[in-house]
Order: sequence, then C-alpha cells, then structure tokens
Amino acid sequence: MIAENIKKIKEQVAQIALQCDRDPHDIRTIAVSKKFPPSAITEAIEAGQFLFGENYIQEAELKQDAFVDAVNLHFIGHLQTNKAKIACQLFQMIETVDRLKLAKALNKHLSVVNRTMKILIQVNIGRDLNKSGVMPEEAEDLIREIQPLPALEIHGLMTIPPFSQTAEESRIHFRSLKLLAEELKEKNLIGISHPVELSMGMSKDFHVAIEEGATLIRIGTAIFGPRT
Repeated sequence: MIAENIKKIKEQVAQIALQCDRDPHDIRTIAVSKKFPPSAITEAIEAGQFLFGENYIQEAELKQDAFVDAVNLHFIGHLQTNKAKIACQLFQMIETVDRLKLAKALNKHLSVVNRTMKILIQVNIGRDLNKSGVMPEEAEDLIREIQPLPALEIHGLMTIPPFSQTAEESRIHFRSLKLLAEELKEKNLIGISHPVELSMGMSKDFHVAIEEGATLIRIGTAIFGPRT
C-alpha cells in the first residue's frame, strides 16, 4: 500500500506542476512518518522514498535505526531549545526555527562538531494562536539576527496554515508566504547561494501549495494511511 501511495503522490505532483508551468523536479515530497512504526519507514525506503519528516525528538531517536544513511531527515515539529543538541545529531534540516534563542543553541552544538545545518524559518503566516512561528513582519529581523551564525544555512521559509475545512482556504496563506519569500530574496536575506525553499502543504492541500510555489510538501496520511 505504501509503495502504491508513493507512486500515486509522485504522479499527482508531476501533473499539478506541469499544469502550472513548473518543473516537477523542483518539488520534493517529505514523507511524514510521525507515529508510524519503523516497518512503515522501511517499506517507504524500499519504494524509493528517501526524504522523511519527524515531529518529535524522542520518537525520532527511537526510530533512528530505520533511517538508513541514504535518508534525508527533516525536523518539522516545534523544537525546544533543550533538545537542540539531539536535533543536530539526528537531522539534516530543521524546518521550524522561529526564534533567535533556538538558532543560537543549534549553532553552538553544530560548531562543537564543526558541522553546518540547513534550516528554514517557520512563519506563522495565518497569525494562528495555536501555531508556532515568527510573525510575518518579524521574519526579516529574525533572519538578520541569524545570518551571522556560521553553522546555520537559511534555505527558506516554512508554514503551517490555520486549520480549514477546504484546501482552497489555505491558498491565501501559501500565497502570502511566497510573497514574503520574494520580499526577503530581494533584500538578499534568502536565496543568495541556494534556491529558496518553501515548505508548505500537507496531504489535504498539497496541490494548492504547489500551485502557489511550494518546493517541499509534507505528506503523512496520503502515504502511510490514517494514524491510530
């Protein structure tokens, strides 16, 4: 089932991308393996999926043996500063950096082992009190504060829009994130030495996110099935 779902998602991504004059290769799917067992991860890897996302540090630690060396692992949950050291050991990208204190903690631990890490700035684009992320008008200042930290590479922005009943309701938030990214790029704050990454869209609204410029989509249920 997982292999079939991965194949279906790839076909859908390609179709949507071509319909809006985008290169399908510019869009990568993160398989969100939160609350799914190592056996499901192994099945996904065997089906050719090598980019995964985890939301919880402790869960990722327990499942780390399933993530073989070829896997690219992103952290996509709220990261507590006291978990920064472990996060640096487990992940290749942190998508949810939303405050300077966390950035400094990551930089400190990475510097000790002479490593750099890709990060995204999480933006609370919908101003949802139930979501993490820096407010849109504060993103520029946060990026300027993080830029001097040598171990961190800012690759773009990430958002989780407010809950909505339909995918179309998320469009305005995805579009706002894209516009913010364009403003920041014009100021040479992102996209200087790397293409700008926009992580947005999940199982129910990824097609809208692609239409609005997503380069990373986070898919859990549509790959692994419903969580118990």
